[in-house]
Amino acid sequence: MAHKPKRVGFKLDMTPLVDVAFLLLTFFMFTAKFKSDAENEQKYEIKRPTASADTTRLPDAGTAIVKIGIDPKTNDTVLAYAVSNEKDRSGIYGAVEGIGGDALHRAQLELAKDDTNKLKTLVLATRRQDPKIKFAIDADRRVSYGRIQTVMDAFRSQGATIFNFVTVSGADAPKDDKAG
Repeated sequence: MAHKPKRVGFKLDMTPLVDVAFLLLTFFMFTAKFKSDAENEQKYEIKRPTASADTTRLPDAGTAIVKIGIDPKTNDTVLAYAVSNEKDRSGIYGAVEGIGGDALHRAQLELAKDDTNKLKTLVLATRRQDPKIKFAIDADRRVSYGRIQTVMDAFRSQGATIFNFVTVSGADAPKDDKAG
C-alpha cells in the first residue's frame, strides 16, 4: 500500500480581516441615521414650499400700502396708510372715526405710531371695499422690527394674511446704503 504523503498545512492570519470588519462596523454605526420618536409617530409627509425672490413691481392700482419711516426732524417713527385707488379712498378713510373733511381725499393718511386700532379699522374697511386688494409694507430699514411686527399683526388680525414688503434690489440701492 502506498503511503499518502502528508499534506503540508498553511497558516492564515485573520488579524487584517478582523480589523477591516471592525472598521466597517464602526463606519456604518457612525453614518447611520436613526429616526426620532417624533418621526416614527408622524403619519403624514410635510411638503415644504419653495422660496424665491419676487422681483415684480407693485401694481399702480389695487394696493394699500402702510409706510413706516423715520422723521428727520424728531428722529421718531412715523406711520402712514395709502390706498392707490382714488375712488375707494373716501369710503375707506371715512370708516375710521375722527377722520373727515380734507383727509378723506388725501393720497395717504397719517397715523399715530401707536394707534393700531385705526390701522386695523383701515385694513378691515379696505378689505370690505375691495376683497382682492393687495397689501404692502414699505418700511425704512432703520425702523425697529417691533414696529413692523405691530403692522403685520394688525394685518393678520383683520384677515389680510398675504402682504408684500417693498424692497430695493442691490443694483438700485444708493451707494451709501449698500454697506449698511
